[in-house]
Amino acid sequence: MVSKSYSNLLELASGESPSLGRMSRRIPPIMTVPGIISDIDDDPSGSVCSDPSSASSVQKDRIIMVANQLPIRAQRKSDNNGSGTSSSSSSKGWVFSWDENSLLLQMKDGLGDDDIEVIYVGCLKEEIHPNEQDEVSQILLETFKCVPTFLPPDLFSRYYHGFCKQQLWPLFHYMLPLSPDLGGRFNRSLWQAYVSVNKIFADRIMEVINPEDDFVWIHDYHLMVLPTFLRKRFNRVKLGFFLHSPFPSSEIYKTLPIREELLRALLNSDLIGFHTFDYARHFLSCCSRMLGLTYESKRGYIGLEYYGRTVSIKILPVGIHMGQLQSVLSLPETEAKVAELLKQYCHQGRTILLGVDDMDIFKGISLKLLAMEQLLLRYPECQGKVVLVQIANPARGRGKDVKEVQEETYSTVKRINETFGKPGYDPVVLIDEPLKFYERIAYYVVAECCLVTAVRDGMNLIPYEYIISRQGNERLDKVLGLEPSTPKKSMLVVSEFIGCSPSLSGAIRVNPWNIDAVEDAMDCALAMAEAEKQLRHEKHYRYVSTHHVGYWAHSFLQDLERTCREHVRRRFWGIGFGLSFRVVALDPNFRKLSMEHIVSAYRRTTTRAILLDYDGTLMPQASIDKSPSSKSIDILNSLCRDKNNMVFIVSAKSRKTLTEWFSPCEKLGIAAEHGYFLRLKQDVEWEACVPAVDCSWKQIAEPVMKQYMETTDGSNIEDKETSLVWCYEDADPDFGSCQAKELLDHLESVLANEPVTVKSGHNVVEVKPQGVSKGLVAKHLLSTMQEKGMLPDFVLCIGDDRSDEDMFEVISSSIAGPSIDPRAEVFACTVGKKPSKAKYYLDDTVEIVRLMQGLASVSNQILSVLA
Repeated sequence: MVSKSYSNLLELASGESPSLGRMSRRIPPIMTVPGIISDIDDDPSGSVCSDPSSASSVQKDRIIMVANQLPIRAQRKSDNNGSGTSSSSSSKGWVFSWDENSLLLQMKDGLGDDDIEVIYVGCLKEEIHPNEQDEVSQILLETFKCVPTFLPPDLFSRYYHGFCKQQLWPLFHYMLPLSPDLGGRFNRSLWQAYVSVNKIFADRIMEVINPEDDFVWIHDYHLMVLPTFLRKRFNRVKLGFFLHSPFPSSEIYKTLPIREELLRALLNSDLIGFHTFDYARHFLSCCSRMLGLTYESKRGYIGLEYYGRTVSIKILPVGIHMGQLQSVLSLPETEAKVAELLKQYCHQGRTILLGVDDMDIFKGISLKLLAMEQLLLRYPECQGKVVLVQIANPARGRGKDVKEVQEETYSTVKRINETFGKPGYDPVVLIDEPLKFYERIAYYVVAECCLVTAVRDGMNLIPYEYIISRQGNERLDKVLGLEPSTPKKSMLVVSEFIGCSPSLSGAIRVNPWNIDAVEDAMDCALAMAEAEKQLRHEKHYRYVSTHHVGYWAHSFLQDLERTCREHVRRRFWGIGFGLSFRVVALDPNFRKLSMEHIVSAYRRTTTRAILLDYDGTLMPQASIDKSPSSKSIDILNSLCRDKNNMVFIVSAKSRKTLTEWFSPCEKLGIAAEHGYFLRLKQDVEWEACVPAVDCSWKQIAEPVMKQYMETTDGSNIEDKETSLVWCYEDADPDFGSCQAKELLDHLESVLANEPVTVKSGHNVVEVKPQGVSKGLVAKHLLSTMQEKGMLPDFVLCIGDDRSDEDMFEVISSSIAGPSIDPRAEVFACTVGKKPSKAKYYLDDTVEIVRLMQGLASVSNQILSVLA
């Protein structure tokens, strides 16, 4: 496999490795040379249309679960080891077994073994020597249906410890690299390593995927660009992504230099999942501010329209594995440990407050300790009676920040114990050595209250585990000295900034930065009435026991299947380079307008109707100077001089503006204000397409619009003869969109009895007379030509937005009618690849102008011959 070094993403996007799609041989399972792998554009055939007819059927659904780590434990085998048990398998040097604590493995229970086959793709925690990798791959695939991704140590370090843990993870937890000491400054070589590893994962998936039938579910921020690689290879792949970490607000996220690349990569998924609405809201805000995308909620489902595809957003927090937890609660070892802890603490008259956290900067361990110190200081009667047991799991990352957290934690514990401790009593017990799962469960069982004071955490399942452990079972009840009918109780103090907080409505929620508030919550939890504790526990237990990991997995895949249902009926085209690649989903009959085709039809025909939108069609939307260029004027004049043509500009602009702009075009037809006003040529009077209307409604609408204009910086009002438009193109996109929805509702309410319609468009809210649309212009033109005995045998209609769809509809429905020649060549064309009633598209205004120039040249040739 070729190894390359790239200085930037433009080079990365132009890799020329052999196409994996064309390879018939098996892809090598390892990367033997450290470095950066070729990028997604190495196969020019990868962006071609995916044909719906190639879809195949499958009897049993198959899901490919992709995560940074496989749900596998690997242990180096000693000489006297056996060959493994029913739940393990071995090679010459390794013994493999399932990692029962892995979320990927736990999810399988919710999917149903009989109905769904699951294949896992990911890395092993242990490094496997290259000479053993082929054998290990075969064993893991055959025994566990796992496809290991082997990474050279240097590449893995730059990808995981470098980009993931030092750049993405801190930023997603709201930590900005304000100084080099804080770490996390963007490093392009680490980014390239991240992209390279995602490419290797894509290669491994390609070895096992059946792209038309399999579902792919990618997990977490380690693999955020993987959707692009897969979508590039298989335009129709059924792809879900779930982010297990927080997604930061747009103010934080937009500091990331590769912000758009990551957003576009995620949008190559069909379904994107988040734990909370806040995380989803931040993602949608980033899409709005950085990519100009808006979302809609339809029948409870949130969706983003992205190049004709609907990318669905799923909001559902993950749960715990009930079966695993209950089986651990039933172990004799758990009962023994509970009895030991009861003797050590509860029988000594001491109440346990419990904290279980990783030793990292975001878990708020030191804040919790400071609150405990303040509790003991404020309530001396708690001294000798209340113990905080803090279980500190090893940090998953490494670096200076981890050492600082450890030092601060140790020094704070030492200070508290020296100040408030007594012989046989330490107010804080710090356990910083790895505990077995049953030991941790035993602490849950005996703890009166669980404290989770993380300053930022994606989900955190500790409270869920605590609730189920406090529910216990009959055997534990005996150890605890409880009657079977005794109502269970539990208390939770949780940070507002963790993903599980919204689902735990009975918990005491705190701002962990407010030490006084945390201390008050601890005191409240200790002093709360037993009946209240029981009610809160019952509420939490009912939620946690039903919203388990199986429910979560099943719900996500159900939504993924629903989202992908339309794939087989759509045609997909790949566009864009590098990590800007995306696919466009189109109706099978929707195709690009061929210059040769339309020019040929133009030459053959003798009676032509041409309708052209202006903004976004002849003139780019982003242009500051909206007036037509001299080139556009020359093209229109050339078309109008041809006596076989009737040419119309159809615009939302006022007739005053259009008259001024197109004064050099004497024979050009103009429709103003969406077709309310119309004239066939310059020396003809303007006429109204609908009966004259009373505009007294403006006295009601204008004050409302002015109110929103004054409160929305960057917005303005355009007062036309028959309509009013509130435009927020230059306003903050989120605030402008929010205000537009409010204004739309407000205007619909106050104008309910007026003969007007209120509509929202691209960055505008418009009030106009009822019945006015661009479709009226198309009808008027065709009927006028019919009255003159001119049945058009060539019709061209071009527009770019929703208002132009009315013209397309009229043109399409008139094909079999009396106003168009039965043999007519009809071209309804939209600008850009997107769902439309038009059957053709051109990419942008540059192509539109080029097309019109080509038609104008034909007319000039015809006129020169006749002259």
